[in-house]
Amino acid sequence: MSASSKKPGARRLIQAAQFPSEALLNALPHPLLLIGEGLRIEYVNTPAEDFFQMSAAVLCRRKLTDVIAFGSPLIALVEQVQRNETHVNEYGVDLGSYRFDAPKLVDLYGGPLPEAPGCVLLMLQQRSMAQMIERQLTHRGAARSVSALAAVLAHEIKNPLSGIRGAAQLIENERPDFDRTLTQLICAEVDRICKLVDRMEIFGDERPLAREPVNIHDVLDHVKQIAANGFARRIKIVEHYDPSLPSVPGSRDKLIQVFLNLVKNAAEAIGEERPDGQITLTTSFRPGVRLSVPGSQARVSLPLEIAVEDNGAGVPTDLMPHLFDPFVTTKPSGTGLGLALVAKIIGDHGGIIECDSRPRQTVFRALMPMADSETAHSGHA
Repeated sequence: MSASSKKPGARRLIQAAQFPSEALLNALPHPLLLIGEGLRIEYVNTPAEDFFQMSAAVLCRRKLTDVIAFGSPLIALVEQVQRNETHVNEYGVDLGSYRFDAPKLVDLYGGPLPEAPGCVLLMLQQRSMAQMIERQLTHRGAARSVSALAAVLAHEIKNPLSGIRGAAQLIENERPDFDRTLTQLICAEVDRICKLVDRMEIFGDERPLAREPVNIHDVLDHVKQIAANGFARRIKIVEHYDPSLPSVPGSRDKLIQVFLNLVKNAAEAIGEERPDGQITLTTSFRPGVRLSVPGSQARVSLPLEIAVEDNGAGVPTDLMPHLFDPFVTTKPSGTGLGLALVAKIIGDHGGIIECDSRPRQTVFRALMPMADSETAHSGHA
């Protein structure tokens, strides 16, 4: 009797085939799972072991519902394939598991296996890095829009504001005390608007960035010293540094501005009343992360990761897609320009920045290029 007439399980089919499919499946960059009747996991490749942080031996003793969060769209996809025996794709699915620190954004592909009726072949494609690059390009576009707006504001608003302030000061010298209070209010509001316009003018600075090799740990140590003696003096700041990390090509002052902004945001998210408040600064080397340069065939390597993590309340879910857009803020008195400026400066350095957030764990990660010999000798872009 043939193997197909016995309708053996998927695991026996794979063992009986005796051809190098195992090596091929393990060489694929995406997790593959074979799901049998009753949602039992019959086979996983090596990337699936890495994805779920469990060995094949453990996974193949469990059902899909044992490793995937309850109500996951993945379960419905498998059941749909088993019911209709058709291929199904789902894009941008948040896949949760008790093995994950946070849900992973994946594309799901499922289809029937003719040789094993009732079995479904699943492929998972994690989209976090693709989403990161796509969002970063959007952030850069938003920053360019603010650049144009900043130029208009500088020319069309600051000059009239100077006139208004001068007139208010002249009136103040000739009016009684009650009216002086009103003129002082006018001057204070004019100054406040001018400060906002000054901040926006930074976005209009399109000059090439003068680059030199920067020790990112010196930058972070400087930021930590400012924070520990000021706005974060009641918050524990922890360092996890890779001491062998090479230099970052860029501007030390601008990088201090970036990470001071991120650490200050972290401190504000924690608040002054939290006795367990903690900010963690991490640096690491991540080979393999590459970014395509728009308009060319070039690909830039971004192996340096600098992360700022806090255990505050987290970023609201509805705000996450727009976090680096200008004028987006959760602070009552905030302008919403801080993170937009961070995205611009990181972009000017040739890097990207992304945020992962859930309650009591928010991480901002900047992926940066490393200094080459040309940067080290020239000191300029």
